[in-house]
Amino acid sequence: MDRKKQKVIVITGATSGLGLELAKIAALEGFHIVLIARRLDRLKGLQQELGQQAGSVRIFQADVTDRQAIEVVFNQIGKVDVLINNAGVGYFTWAHEAKPDETKQMIDVNVTGLITCCEQVMPQMMARKSGHIINIASQAGKMATPKSAVYAATKHAVLGYTNSLRMEMGRFGIFVTAINPGPIATPFFEQADPGGTYVKNAGKFMLNPEDVARKIMDVVGRPVREVNMPRWMAAGSRIHSLFPKTVERIGRTAFFKK
Repeated sequence: MDRKKQKVIVITGATSGLGLELAKIAALEGFHIVLIARRLDRLKGLQQELGQQAGSVRIFQADVTDRQAIEVVFNQIGKVDVLINNAGVGYFTWAHEAKPDETKQMIDVNVTGLITCCEQVMPQMMARKSGHIINIASQAGKMATPKSAVYAATKHAVLGYTNSLRMEMGRFGIFVTAINPGPIATPFFEQADPGGTYVKNAGKFMLNPEDVARKIMDVVGRPVREVNMPRWMAAGSRIHSLFPKTVERIGRTAFFKK
């Protein structure tokens, strides 16, 4: 715990789901917390809730897709020891039925927004020769399945960016970690899967957001390349990389249950 005391941690998409659980654990561990999200009312409520536990809680209303706003926010934040890029959005639909505005939103939030936030902290971390960037990717970035073509593409992009960043930043003593969870029981699916089909079929396999958050916080300040959850799904993606045709044939029925 001592290595985390007095550190400034920035969490995007912090007011619900995984981001909320990350904020709660960071508060208990004594971080100085900076929360970035679009909903000011929720940010204020969370600031009040966590204020008695954390070293401090600062909140900023901003959309990660608004580069100008994000630049202003990070200028106001100042020193950042840990950045967790958690903000994300998804829509599960057939590729030929994808709506242009939803496609754009997924790319803007999941990829461009994440890159924008990384760009804000890299120079200062490089100057100090310390820091940790944690990007929330997905098992979908390891193995794409039907009805998630664009979402999977954005997470593939996150992994590619993170892997390159890890090598570049490693020269300066900066850690870069990719988090690849399977489905998490969060409000994410209220938008991604409004019909409830995926949640109904995958419900028993969904991860607990608090458990995922704890595993993420456990690697803060450590040179961990990736965190993959659950283990069986991570194993499946590794097997798929070796035998894609076989896995897609055997798993066809399961893959089409979205």
